[in-house]
Amino acid sequence: MQDLELITKIQRQLRDLYQNIGDAMISGSVDNMEKYKYMLGQAHAYQYISQEISNLLNKKEQKNEQGTIIDLGKRSPKT
Repeated sequence: MQDLELITKIQRQLRDLYQNIGDAMISGSVDNMEKYKYMLGQAHAYQYISQEISNLLNKKEQKNEQGTIIDLGKRSPKT
C-alpha cells in the first residue's frame, strides 16, 4: 500500500468517526454530561489529528515544489 493511500484512509476514518460523534450528539443519544464531555473530547482529538496530518502533508508538498518567490534583499527606506 502506498503511503499516500494509507494516509488518505486514515483521514477518511477520522472524518467518519468525527461525523458519528456529531450524529450521536444531534440525535440525542447523549444522556449525561460526562458522556457529552467524553464525546466532545474525542471529537476535538479527531479534528486535531486530522489537522496535523494535513499540515505535515502541506509541508512535504512545499519542500518538493520550486517556489516562485524572488528575494530582493533588504532595501533602505527612501528619505
